[in-house]
Amino acid sequence: MDILGATLRVCVDDLETAVPFYERLAGGTALRFERGGVQVAAVGCFLLMSGPAAELEVLRKVAATIAVKDVEEAHRVLTELGARVIAGPVGTPAGRNLIAMHPDGAVYEYVDRGGE
Repeated sequence: MDILGATLRVCVDDLETAVPFYERLAGGTALRFERGGVQVAAVGCFLLMSGPAAELEVLRKVAATIAVKDVEEAHRVLTELGARVIAGPVGTPAGRNLIAMHPDGAVYEYVDRGGE
């Protein structure tokens, strides 16, 4: 399985206030979308999320987002290594993803770019 990088997940109270700071910090423009009632802005290595407290409580349990070449391959490797796939693979605006709990209890999102 090829790991291409990682994204830091940041839950914020006010996305509109947070985005300019992170755009300046990362030197780029945020890509914005909504998923499940949560407003999301991806900028550099940061994934900013803002929304209902119940949704953010779940999202905070995911330590990081890991970019991989192929989510299906990640699913196979993770399962072989004893990880438990909690959700997915499913399609997202940015590609496919899955959520897995590693044998040590850490939870990560794995995402590809739809075959890119």
